[in-house]
Amino acid sequence: MHDLKKYIEENQDRFLEELFELIRIPSVSSKEDHKEHMYAAAKWVKEKLLTDGADHAEVMETEGHPVVYGEKILDASLPTVMIYGHYDVQPAEPFDLWKSPPFEPEVRDGKIYARGANDDKGQMFMHFKAFEYMLKTNQLPCNVKFMIEGEEEIGSPSLENFCKAHKEKLSADVILVSDTSMLSPDTPSITTGLRGLAYMEVEVTGPSHDLHSGLYGGAVDNPLNVLCEMIAQLRDENNHITIPGFYDDVEELSKEEREEMARAPFNLEAFKKGINLKKEAGEKGYSTMERTGIRPSLDVNGIWGGYTEPGAKTILPSKASAKISMRLVPHQESKKIEQLFKKYFESIAPESVSVKVEFLHGGEGYVSPTDTIAYQAASKAFETTYGIKPIPVRSGGSIPIISLFEKVLGLKSILMGFGLDSDAIHSPNENYSLEQFRKGIETIPYFYKYFSEMQK
Repeated sequence: MHDLKKYIEENQDRFLEELFELIRIPSVSSKEDHKEHMYAAAKWVKEKLLTDGADHAEVMETEGHPVVYGEKILDASLPTVMIYGHYDVQPAEPFDLWKSPPFEPEVRDGKIYARGANDDKGQMFMHFKAFEYMLKTNQLPCNVKFMIEGEEEIGSPSLENFCKAHKEKLSADVILVSDTSMLSPDTPSITTGLRGLAYMEVEVTGPSHDLHSGLYGGAVDNPLNVLCEMIAQLRDENNHITIPGFYDDVEELSKEEREEMARAPFNLEAFKKGINLKKEAGEKGYSTMERTGIRPSLDVNGIWGGYTEPGAKTILPSKASAKISMRLVPHQESKKIEQLFKKYFESIAPESVSVKVEFLHGGEGYVSPTDTIAYQAASKAFETTYGIKPIPVRSGGSIPIISLFEKVLGLKSILMGFGLDSDAIHSPNENYSLEQFRKGIETIPYFYKYFSEMQK
């Protein structure tokens, strides 16, 4: 593949123009008013797969947003790699914090700034261009399938049934995913573990309607006060989650495993500086990397109630609500955690209020072994382009569909991500380094090469 870098350099302007077309489609899966954009993005992905060399591509309906399926079958006797990605993105609010419009991509300081620049349009598109290169240069050594969905950012609720219904169509030897990050631009890593997720919404109701805070304050429990007090009881002074039974299935890593994990380069001061933090926090007895990799967590993602407009309105609100997510580690089951959370949250509510608890979505954690042919091929691919062996790491993030792939399709996934912690995914000013984008296109073809060679 001596001409790979040259091909990327000669075509990089076109690559960006094509990627920007997709980014400009505001495919926000969580909002009903973006439904037409979801279909527009799916159609765009289908057409691009065909343009880049797929023999077949189609937009397939699900119970929710559509899935785009494509394939290039060279020979049934060859190995088959399936690429998974998603064309949906997170909401872009708050818009006023963006330095440039979120759906008008802009290149500044060697980075693409836009919603979806990294997660996952930019990383997904690397696979399209690597695929294009290998076909145009007649170097593709295996069959390739694509499954690009539109619900990852809302927990992929329709994908389990889709996979069950199309199990034969989705048959492969391995699933290749770029929706994770690396340790640094100079330190490649392969994500070997993901945390699971249980995402809840709670509502606390007190009086039948909003009350005058002067006439009723002090005599009636304020649902906002109660909600804050209840949330405060979910963790203790050591940031240990207090829900009974929450830790029953948490795997405790050995001293040796924790020491091996500590080998990954991590600069705590740089970590704090990067997010303007004076002091780190987390569960007592664990390092920052362990807190985000091998330990579960609980966080309030949003809280609302009462009057929040400019000026004063002296009320005691009738209702208060919050969204609470729990990141889970392998062996913790999201449905079990849902029930434990619901039981505990209802038990700590005072009699003065009623509580409603709803499970919005979730998924299980995932661990990928490092002794498989697929992992070794990915490791060798990184070593070829970066010059050093990648470090296996466990990520704090969640991709619920990955564990489902193993459960439904019986397939392991290799998580070859090229994002960086500084990319601000899910936040205003999301960005993706042009160098990482190019490096991904350069590295992916080597995975195909080594995986196919090792299968023989």
